[in-house]
Amino acid sequence: MEFRHLGRSGLVISEIAYGNWITHGSQVEAEAAHACVRAALDAGITTFDTADVYAGTRAESVLGDALKGERRSGLEIFTKVFWPTGSGRNERGLNRKHILESIDGSLNRLQTDYVDLYQAHRYDHSTPLEETMLAFADVVRSGKALYIGVSEWRAAEIRDAAELAKELHVPLISSQPQYNMLWRVIEAEVVPTCEELGMGQIVWSPIAQGVLTGKYLPGQPVPSGSRATDPSGGNFIKRFLNDDLLTRVQELKPLADQAGLSLAQLAVAWVLQNRNVSAAIIGASRPEQVAENVKAGGVTLEADLLKQIDDVLEPIIVRDPALTESPATRP
Repeated sequence: MEFRHLGRSGLVISEIAYGNWITHGSQVEAEAAHACVRAALDAGITTFDTADVYAGTRAESVLGDALKGERRSGLEIFTKVFWPTGSGRNERGLNRKHILESIDGSLNRLQTDYVDLYQAHRYDHSTPLEETMLAFADVVRSGKALYIGVSEWRAAEIRDAAELAKELHVPLISSQPQYNMLWRVIEAEVVPTCEELGMGQIVWSPIAQGVLTGKYLPGQPVPSGSRATDPSGGNFIKRFLNDDLLTRVQELKPLADQAGLSLAQLAVAWVLQNRNVSAAIIGASRPEQVAENVKAGGVTLEADLLKQIDDVLEPIIVRDPALTESPATRP
């Protein structure tokens, strides 16, 4: 396993992180989830990403149980806040009440005294940014989080938050966006902004929720038990399930073979070529998936291979920053 600094901070994380959106607490039974976490630890992964909203808070509990007994100082545990975790009017968003109550709930479920990174899961247009950032600063000063980050924020929003974080003397160090060979909207504005501000990317969906593994075939029904059949993941993945896109993914197979990689490994290695990416988050429903994907770590893809990938995918690559994820989709 290779390790990278998260942005220009002093925090070092595994370049492949383990995340449990969709899987833990919903798609995968606890025993299988624990086996996947054990496989991640055995492979050298030290960075684990979750959120209070995943599986209605159950994902945090499963991860907490799975990591119980591990040396806490050897792990980096990340979680997030924003989405509703209850029916109350203030059990959502980035208002002060929700943030301060949510961090306590997350720590209880994760069975830890602190998280290494606490992230704003989306931008809250209904709460003043100053209120949000002050609440995050208080979480850091209380010792309940060491660093703060954002997820799926636009470049201008990130810049405004970074300015306030600097005034408050708290470390805003990361952005967690969707990023993969097919979805490159962060390259135009978010990545340059974060490079300037010293923030790193922790990217989700490096294999496009399984589409870049090649298991979805043009003209064929989706495999049973796949992400596409999950009520949450299925809605997210639909935009990728068209024959033109799936055909082009199949055309990447000879390029993966050329690099001595599987399609999934090629996809994960591809995002790690971006110098602003600190980690790629992988998920798994089986331990062998973890074992396969971690082999993408430390791989260098030659410039000619990267160009060949672009030549295959160019007509279907999404680059428009205006298409940054909407609040309707989340990991």
